[in-house]
Amino acid sequence: MISPRKLALVTAIGALACSGERPGASPPEAAAGQAAPHDSAGPKDSLALRTASGIEVWFTAARRDSDTAGRACLERVMEIRAQGRRTPVPLLYTGVTPRLVNDSTIEAAVWRGCRAGDWYRVSLVTGRPVKVAPR
Repeated sequence: MISPRKLALVTAIGALACSGERPGASPPEAAAGQAAPHDSAGPKDSLALRTASGIEVWFTAARRDSDTAGRACLERVMEIRAQGRRTPVPLLYTGVTPRLVNDSTIEAAVWRGCRAGDWYRVSLVTGRPVKVAPR
């Protein structure tokens, strides 16, 4: 088992090494303003963003990945929480904080191999991701 200290170091190095993110984007652990605690089950849920109407987007499950040079990173999935409901965002692992598009939509990049890929808009009502046309 890897120690929490080594895991935090690997995660930090991986986050710094990853590229392809939008300017100003930050790794999921930074979204909550603090490093996510690690234990044998993985990082704890952390708040990614909150809308003016009180809808919250949380980072929940995580997977560890590595880039082609072997540098590790942590990619997280999201869950929308509002009015006592929890709506998972399926199959959209990301390495950056999502951005709020409007009061009912967020946008996030899907990550593979510690790199941002296609961008998706996600409904804050249904949790359904829809690929954004290339710009």
